[in-house]
Amino acid sequence: MGTDTTETMKIRQEVLAAVIAHARRELPREACGYLAADNGTVCRHYELTNTDGAADHFSMEPAEQFAAIGDMRSRNLRPVAVYHSHPETPARPSAEDIRLAHDPEISYVIVSMAGPEPVTRAFRIRSGEVEGQPIEIISEQQGEGHDDGSAD
Repeated sequence: MGTDTTETMKIRQEVLAAVIAHARRELPREACGYLAADNGTVCRHYELTNTDGAADHFSMEPAEQFAAIGDMRSRNLRPVAVYHSHPETPARPSAEDIRLAHDPEISYVIVSMAGPEPVTRAFRIRSGEVEGQPIEIISEQQGEGHDDGSAD
């Protein structure tokens, strides 16, 4: 059919590890947050409060959202993804995830904690259509090593 136009998400290894750690800490609730990139590589994550406190859905705390976006701007970073965890289900968008995916310009990253090891997958969701997005993990040796990947 058509060619795959979905760009690979490049994410620094330490950022992915921090997102997975956030998902573990929030069990049995869903964790949620933002991912920010510099020059096309995710280099920072922003942990946000799941105000629903639920295991099967999340809502982000609005003041934290504004603060995260402000911090990204001050660092010349670009918001590239919303991430959240699925404590008991696979790393694929639920019907609710698809319904609430309003921004076709960003990616949606899901960390499943349902199995013995976490599984992380990325997606682009446009007008209710879900497309898997490849993830490339960038090791410290490949990156510049100037940022620890967390939002203070």
